[in-house]
Amino acid sequence: MKIAMQSVAAGQGDIAVAGVALIADPAGALYWPEHGVLVVADLHLEKGSSYATRGQFLPPYDTAATLARLARLIAHYAPRSVIALGDSFHDGGGPARLQTGDRASLSALQRGRDWIWITGNHDPEPAENIGGTFHETLRLGVLTFRHLPTGAVNEVCGHLHPVARVSHRGRAVSRRCFAADATRMVMPAFGAFTGGLNVRDAAFADLFGTLAFTAHMLGEDRLYAFAAKRCLPDY
Repeated sequence: MKIAMQSVAAGQGDIAVAGVALIADPAGALYWPEHGVLVVADLHLEKGSSYATRGQFLPPYDTAATLARLARLIAHYAPRSVIALGDSFHDGGGPARLQTGDRASLSALQRGRDWIWITGNHDPEPAENIGGTFHETLRLGVLTFRHLPTGAVNEVCGHLHPVARVSHRGRAVSRRCFAADATRMVMPAFGAFTGGLNVRDAAFADLFGTLAFTAHMLGEDRLYAFAAKRCLPDY
């Protein structure tokens, strides 16, 4: 996606929340160098198998694809800790449905680092046999990590799956994005099968209290920053 004419090319490392410099990776993850922490939101692992239990068949590769993308980020940043920011599994039965190979991949990613599962609305209870520790929220330095946005300052959250839609060369382009102002951030969904909610939806205006926040759209190798009020609604 080449849309720099209408945006500010953000690159990596220039999103600040509560004065903390964070690296927002174009893959949709967040890295905090000071603490060696990699953060991802809304993995929705085993979404395909969840749909299959209800007779709706999707390609059963979402978990493997999501873990492979996460593995590339872990290899790049070598984090000391990983925070999975809620809705890591699409439903409470997801951990039990993990295929042997995917379970082994997850275990390998956890090896040698702290792994923190934040509970979400899709997976509110701690699960067995997936490693890591479980928290409803996590406070680290001045930042609070949680799944559901509360509107509190200094929070990094998920849940809303932000997507920005902009006009480029006469057509609309939609991409996942980080939605952020100086005091809070909503992270994009990381999972392979996850959808998104337009940043012009009332949920974002309610959260930020205004449209004076920025949508940092995910490009192939960089971010593109757009004022939310310049983004297109879905209608």
